[in-house]
Amino acid sequence: MLSRHFLRAKTLQVLYAAHIDQLDATLAGNLFDVQVRRLNELAVWQISTLVETYRAGVQAIEDGRRKFRPTPEDLNPSMRFPDNQFLSRLADVFDLRQQLEKFHVEWDNDDRFKRLFADFRASKVYADYIAEPSASFESDKALALLLFKFLMNNEVLRDFFYERGLLWEDDFDQIAQYAFMSLRALDDTLSEATPFYLVSDQRSENDVEAYRFARQLLLDALRLFDSNVELIKSHLNGWEFERVAQMDVLLLVMAITELTECPSIPERVTIDEYIELSKEFSTDRSKLFINGVLDKLVIELRSAGRIQKSGRGIFDPDFDYEEYSQDR
Repeated sequence: MLSRHFLRAKTLQVLYAAHIDQLDATLAGNLFDVQVRRLNELAVWQISTLVETYRAGVQAIEDGRRKFRPTPEDLNPSMRFPDNQFLSRLADVFDLRQQLEKFHVEWDNDDRFKRLFADFRASKVYADYIAEPSASFESDKALALLLFKFLMNNEVLRDFFYERGLLWEDDFDQIAQYAFMSLRALDDTLSEATPFYLVSDQRSENDVEAYRFARQLLLDALRLFDSNVELIKSHLNGWEFERVAQMDVLLLVMAITELTECPSIPERVTIDEYIELSKEFSTDRSKLFINGVLDKLVIELRSAGRIQKSGRGIFDPDFDYEEYSQDR
């Protein structure tokens, strides 16, 4: 599920760490694996908040009936939320429970989710849901997706995640989007036996292909680092290499590596990807610098026979830009 653009960003971060800490290929590859595992862990923790809030809500409604002085509403609550088909089935998915155990997902503060449910219960979204004349799986799913958005936007909950993982603050919104897409893809066949896929899942052929692409890109960038740096130096046109932002050098090293070592990826897609990454990770002027250097390098590398594109690597503007925009 992770896009190649997102995985390129992870590769760039690991390449930076490997360059700064002088990690060899084995250690860099291991670090990349840890990064991907942590992304999966973050997604599992995020989805667990939905299950925990559901359980807290069911308990809160039951506790209301047992109050010393219950109100009529406490004694006769709407059971729409406890009977929510999507949430009740999700909580029972065996594969999800296995992942929760694998990543040691344990919430030690039950009051946190009691408060979150109380806040959500007071919202117009919840009131409109309770007021619906009839229940259906689709309406229950819609409520669950809105609840997930509510949880992911809660500042207290976000602070918990940021404190738990050093890089989770940077990745939180993107992984929450992937988790949301996973939840939205579930249909009324949802049951205890439904597979629960991670954001980078070894059971998915597309995920395995994207993971292998990014990991090999990292290893090839490290292997070709010195020679690619020399190539960059030869195209600076009066710029002193020491004045070039370190992140720009790493971006160019990765771009050259992808151009020469990934025959299935069109040149223009590669160039556009690293221009976008420069906007995210480097200076305001970097996109122009990266674009200018790569345009010249492509001509030289093509002339030297170092760029050999075949199959999908042969650029087709109509097809590639459509696919590129979807992948992004």
